[in-house]
Amino acid sequence: MRIYLPATMRTVASFVAEGEVGPAPLTCFAVTPGMREWYTEGDAEELEYVAMTLAAQASLRLLAADPTAPRRRAVVAADVPDTLVTPLTHLDRAAVRVEAPVARRQVASVHVDDAAAEGDVVRAADAVLAADLGDDAAQLSVDDVQGHELAWFAVQELTGLLADTAAELGADGGAPGAPPPT
Repeated sequence: MRIYLPATMRTVASFVAEGEVGPAPLTCFAVTPGMREWYTEGDAEELEYVAMTLAAQASLRLLAADPTAPRRRAVVAADVPDTLVTPLTHLDRAAVRVEAPVARRQVASVHVDDAAAEGDVVRAADAVLAADLGDDAAQLSVDDVQGHELAWFAVQELTGLLADTAAELGADGGAPGAPPPT
């Protein structure tokens, strides 16, 4: 099953340094049976886009919890065995729990905001919790960031991405025990 894991640039740096995203369990988004029932008109590609968009919005919550993380949404797309995935319908139609860390070989791509989105991401990360509680003005800030498409990166491109964002991550690259990016 293709899963979309909400992340931050620190998560991406840790993944590059350690070769996996974890620890488990991981809360992710995927095209679930409940999502297929709800979006009856969407094809597979559209449904995956919705799942990735939900993961990007959840990334804002991670940014709100870590004010020192670079202000870029990130989503890790990976293929994991269906047997490791449990729907979390009480959270969202597309929410799932993955019962094992995601290994490097399972990651298909990583999706990250470019620098042009930073202002909107800052505002959205600051507003996302209020939006979750029903604040309409805060929801507008969260909605504004949706206008920025996430850039696609293959796994082998992540070292370059991290080198480009090293100043945002700090001297250690943002990962525990990671050497400075070169």
